[in-house]
Amino acid sequence: MDSEKSEYKQVIVVREDLNLSRGKIAVQVAHASILGFEIVDEDIRKKWKSEGQKKIVLSVKNLDELMKIFEKAKKENLPTAFVKDRGLTEIPPGTITAVVIGPEKGNKIDKVTGSLKLLK
Repeated sequence: MDSEKSEYKQVIVVREDLNLSRGKIAVQVAHASILGFEIVDEDIRKKWKSEGQKKIVLSVKNLDELMKIFEKAKKENLPTAFVKDRGLTEIPPGTITAVVIGPEKGNKIDKVTGSLKLLK
């Protein structure tokens, strides 16, 4: 078995069309990571933490693409959630900014996100 594929990881997908500042993106990614951590069971949390809490941040063009990733992750029974901003700074309240998938085994997440590009 390919050990890298069996590692646990978390993937966070962020919308490009919102043109968020770097700081705002960092906060949205942090929110997403915590959401993902909270929705998995303790066994997965421990495994992910023991492996270094691997995270990958990817991007999509817009809300439609983001929600397609979210729905695909749900269909694959992956732990997933989306971030809705409170609207206190750069964007209106309720704007969906990111989706988190995992922590879960990387080979399972790759089925959903393998074709996406890294966030720049």
